[in-house]
Amino acid sequence: MTPEPFSPPGTDESMAGPPPGCPAHGIGPGGARRLYGPEAEDLGAVYEKLRAEHGTVAPALLHEDVPMWVVLGHSENLHMVSSPSLYSRDNRLWTALQDGTIKPDHPLMPHMAWQPICCFAEGDEHLRLRGAVTGAMSTIDHRGIRRHINRATQHLVNKFCEEGRADLVGQFAEHLPMAVMCEILGMPEEYNDRIVQAARDMLKGTETAIASNAYIMDTLTRLTARRRAEPEDDFTSHLINHPAGLTDEEVGQHLRVVLIVAFESTANLLANVLRVVLTDPGFRAQLNGGQMTVPQAVEQSLWDEPPFSTILGYFAKQDTELGGQRIRQGDGLLLGIAPGNVDPRVRPDPSANMMGNRSHLAFSGGPHECPGQDIGRAIADVGVDALLSRLPDVQLACEEDELRWRASISNRHLVELPVYFEPKPQQDVKALPGHAPVPSQRKDWQIGTMQSEPPAAAPKPQPAAPPRQAAPAPAEPARPKGAWRRFRLWWRGY
Repeated sequence: MTPEPFSPPGTDESMAGPPPGCPAHGIGPGGARRLYGPEAEDLGAVYEKLRAEHGTVAPALLHEDVPMWVVLGHSENLHMVSSPSLYSRDNRLWTALQDGTIKPDHPLMPHMAWQPICCFAEGDEHLRLRGAVTGAMSTIDHRGIRRHINRATQHLVNKFCEEGRADLVGQFAEHLPMAVMCEILGMPEEYNDRIVQAARDMLKGTETAIASNAYIMDTLTRLTARRRAEPEDDFTSHLINHPAGLTDEEVGQHLRVVLIVAFESTANLLANVLRVVLTDPGFRAQLNGGQMTVPQAVEQSLWDEPPFSTILGYFAKQDTELGGQRIRQGDGLLLGIAPGNVDPRVRPDPSANMMGNRSHLAFSGGPHECPGQDIGRAIADVGVDALLSRLPDVQLACEEDELRWRASISNRHLVELPVYFEPKPQQDVKALPGHAPVPSQRKDWQIGTMQSEPPAAAPKPQPAAPPRQAAPAPAEPARPKGAWRRFRLWWRGY
């Protein structure tokens, strides 16, 4: 049902905006703003207009003018995702789907189509499916994965370090998450350029997206069959053998969700962190000077540019109220991650440093909170740190305003991030870092109280000798690593 029009207090409704239905101004039927079209190219600005006009929950229109509430407030988003008795992720409850407002060929149907996976399940079925996913996640060796992330980073950097130029999106940010996820799922041999391209293509909605999705599913179906017959110590085997007893179809569909969501979100996170490092001198100075760690830089990026700006969607199970708006049973609501992160009530200054604050909405919340967020953080933390250690002089190879973005209602990601640096030699990705020798222990050390020594005999006079140059001072023994360096090596998994 279409959200009721709302006029801010003290305004003349006839003068509040352009005539209803005027596409040039992004206004649709009922005066609601469109989240698509030319005027919605900067959705951040659209969300702020909606906040000014309607408050923390606003009516809007999806493609083909499908009505949808947009939740803009931080606390309102948290309330929605944490109230399964009021709001469900099962879109079969959506009135727009039930009454045929949304046609089978709707542009967002690939994102909205119901599937028998934990993302859309509720109640006992959600507990069964989600329990299998989180149970398999709990078996991941996080320290071992950090070592693999570091090795994968070194391998990727080796491919372009001698060139002195690179695209850190196409040659790094899009490849590292896929390499790591293939390792976690138990199919490292499947990692290649094709699977990276297929994962990116299927999310673009291109003419080849269906074929790309088929390729991904074929790969995961074969993996499921192999691990059903010969289980190993990997995520897929633990998912199959979980007491929840998932069918092969359920296993394959959950592997697809885990792989694609982790790939897309972490690729965006990596690109966003690296972009800020390359374009914000103050941010980079804090990072280089030790005032900010890489994990803190990652959290700042999750506030400023979350990998997913919105999630479609939640659906009202009964008539209720949210943010002063009347929500009817069957209404759809958009989880507003990006607008919620800049809610003036929790962040009066959008440019404020949020160091140490993890209350952002980047990983959603409630029963459907992202179960793999620690893996995403690890890929970004280790990957960015290892890349900057290899290429400390890396610089952006274009003006910041020349960077190109591809935006949709769900996210905004960089098309490319061109950089240059002094060419570097390749490194052995399997070699452990060298350890400085520890100076040998003195043999004349004693434990206990100091003993007095007998007075030395007076030296005998010696004949004068011709002057000579002083002998060079003996070289100091190599210093052992400091606590900070030892901690960094441990953090990277060595």
